Amino acid sequence: MVAEGALLWEPTEEIVKRAKLTRYKESIGKAGADYEDLWRWSVERPEEFWTSIWDHFQVVGERGDGPVLSGTMPDVEWFAGSSLNYAENALRHSGGTAVVFVSEDGARQEISHDELREEVARVRAGLARLGVGRGDRVAAYLPNIPQALVAFLATASLGAIWSAGSPDFGVASIVDRFRQIEPKVLIAVDGYRYNGKAYDRSEAVNEIAAALPSLRATVWIPYLSAAAEGLPPQRAEPAPGPARAVPHGEVIGWEGLRAESGPLEFERVPFGHPLWILYSSGTTGLPKPIVHGHGGVVLEHLKSLSFHQDLGEGDVFFWYTTTGWMMWNYLIGALLVGAVPVLYDGSAAHPSPATLWRIAASEGVTYFGVGAPYIMASLKAGLHPEGLERLRGVGSTGSPLPPEGFAWVHEELPEVPIGSFSGGTDVCTGFVGATITHPIRAGVIPCRSLGAAVEAYDPEGRPVTGEVGELVLTRPMPSMPVMFWNDPDGARYRDSYFDVYPGVWRHGDWIRVDEDGSCVIYGRSDSTLNRGGVRMGTSEFYRVVERFEQVADSLVIDTGVLGQEGRLLLYVTLAEGAEMTDELTRALCAALRDELSPRHVPNEIRAVPGIPRTLSGKKLEVPVRKILLGTPVEQAANPDAMANPEVLEHFRPSDPLREPEQA
Repeated sequence: MVAEGALLWEPTEEIVKRAKLTRYKESIGKAGADYEDLWRWSVERPEEFWTSIWDHFQVVGERGDGPVLSGTMPDVEWFAGSSLNYAENALRHSGGTAVVFVSEDGARQEISHDELREEVARVRAGLARLGVGRGDRVAAYLPNIPQALVAFLATASLGAIWSAGSPDFGVASIVDRFRQIEPKVLIAVDGYRYNGKAYDRSEAVNEIAAALPSLRATVWIPYLSAAAEGLPPQRAEPAPGPARAVPHGEVIGWEGLRAESGPLEFERVPFGHPLWILYSSGTTGLPKPIVHGHGGVVLEHLKSLSFHQDLGEGDVFFWYTTTGWMMWNYLIGALLVGAVPVLYDGSAAHPSPATLWRIAASEGVTYFGVGAPYIMASLKAGLHPEGLERLRGVGSTGSPLPPEGFAWVHEELPEVPIGSFSGGTDVCTGFVGATITHPIRAGVIPCRSLGAAVEAYDPEGRPVTGEVGELVLTRPMPSMPVMFWNDPDGARYRDSYFDVYPGVWRHGDWIRVDEDGSCVIYGRSDSTLNRGGVRMGTSEFYRVVERFEQVADSLVIDTGVLGQEGRLLLYVTLAEGAEMTDELTRALCAALRDELSPRHVPNEIRAVPGIPRTLSGKKLEVPVRKILLGTPVEQAANPDAMANPEVLEHFRPSDPLREPEQA
């Protein structure tokens, strides 16, 4: 077992010297400041800090003469009187490759900056012909393909509002999202490929369009049929089929949308003008439509990608994601800093568990990002990534990465730092993370992000150091939501983040912040374990259980009732060929007792065929707890918002649970 906090990697003087963060400090006259001093200035003097970001990156737009920040959370305004456009800033770079696309079936496309601008201009003109203008919504049912990026940039250039869902989302899940925002145009694919299989979504598109009476047009991308014919998607027109019969508006093909070119112009909008609408998971209720503004996203992603991923011109950026996860929005932010995003559509494990590492090698990726489960799966599969000479950083997010994951990356790639990041869809960035100038210690997030006033609060709302508390933000960030859609008085927004600590953002995670500013995330605070009056995060529990080679995945639930108070239930998904034996049960209990505490020993253990997860890969602890406490399965979680809804049936409380023998 790897000790939390064990030193794994330290930057050399040369790495620190060439870091983009170092150059920034020099440019603002703070060359001698250490990171904690810089962070403290960034949160205590937000007006100065965010103005310096605008100036340092020479943001394209008019800054105006209004105050940089006015009001208090949640009612704040940034850069009053300013105007800018995300797409104008993303498309200002020139020369060489802008974007690379790779698909599971081996297809590859490289798009230059000139080609990208031409495509955006064509699609912009097509959207304008369909009546799309400032403030209109464009909805997309698309995988992570170039057309999604082009359509987004075209939408943003018009001052219209983008909203996307991945085609692996179910119809009901997509309708729950898009019906709230009343899109004027829907852009969709006929299907996609995943894990070696083809999935026809033409009927799903028809059902989605039928449920959206606001549509004036549906734009059809024959992605699946074109791939089957060996054609580039934009060169094929939609074949006759169900999607031809959508009831609202006209139906055109992608080629028809981009048929005529036009000037590439940019509608400059106020700083807080809506750029895109993202959504909460929607597993336990109607998804919250979270609106982010042009200015907040531009400044935040410039800052974060440059200083926390150390990305700039000449870099190649990969993060495994779909269009339905905020990391897609973060990935394409590479364009803002002049780096090349690599778009990948397909399974992370097809045709082998090493697929993503091979893409990183073949594309010369300099920063490689994945969810924490992929790193742990690579460890368990005994992978040895090769050909990564250009790699300068590895990123992990989505769930806490245990120390063993840090150690595996260091063992396989000793010259490459592994940075764990934690944030959320709510702000489309990380609150806490790493920089290339920080040492890397196992299981520890090196720092709080610049401009993010992160603290750990005790139950009385007081900041604590070296103790686990609620993750809060005591001061605003520009990329906080400008609003929720259809929430005119802001009541839903306030209830989501400010209901516990008035004027302070409560994010819903357990965090420990140490004296040096480093952090450890312990999982969601609404799914915490409470045993004998001691609060425990779930991440440390999973770290022990999932280290066993017989365990592929796990879920721990503290019911608090079910006949007797404080029952702790452990569910495990077994690795291929493994069995739930008495010996394994005793070993799990002994490890939890010895490595954590006697309070962590579960009352019951049961093997299940799968652990329920959202479409973005997060474990569904809260819905399972509801099921165990009597909520019907069909009411506890929305199956269309889940990656594997069929496994919920295995958590009904009537199922017999395995009583572990006390070791």
